[in-house]
Amino acid sequence: MTDTRGPQAPDEAEAKPAAGTDQPAQPYQPPQAYAAPAGPGAPRGGAAGATTQRKPRTPVRTAPRTRKARLRVAKADPWSVMKVSFLLSIALGICTIVAAAVLWMVMDAMGVFSTVGGTISEATGSNEGNGFDLQAFMSLPRVLIFTSVIAVIDVVLATALATLGAFIYNLSAGFVGGVELTLAEDE
Repeated sequence: MTDTRGPQAPDEAEAKPAAGTDQPAQPYQPPQAYAAPAGPGAPRGGAAGATTQRKPRTPVRTAPRTRKARLRVAKADPWSVMKVSFLLSIALGICTIVAAAVLWMVMDAMGVFSTVGGTISEATGSNEGNGFDLQAFMSLPRVLIFTSVIAVIDVVLATALATLGAFIYNLSAGFVGGVELTLAEDE
């Protein structure tokens, strides 16, 4: 075999494989590494078309799929139910006290207590001062103390009833399997 390429560098001649072997002359290069062909058989766009990348097709939009899962509440932990119900009862008690104070101030500013007190005094015929005094009985400190006592009783009862409800739910869930829920997720 004769070499028709012309003069070669010495390192190129050493790298050339022996005649009759199946080894390639150069390491494999993927097709993207080849230069774009030019000339009459070249693809349209020439070298500029080879450097641009084709954009991937966008998928066809379909209606959003809803995933659903059926779950079962098998057990309610009584300790966590007690903690949550205690905090919610305290929040409800604070709201009750604030609402009672605001309501008392609005009613006092409107003159409801003095009007109703005067009506009670006229109805009982006790204008001398020994009758029932509504304004002294319905004073703000008394109303707030009464409301606070009711709020404390509410906190204790609501916490105890919610914890007892968790125990009863656990017993009944052991027999019937619990409450089944279907949860859905929109994409």
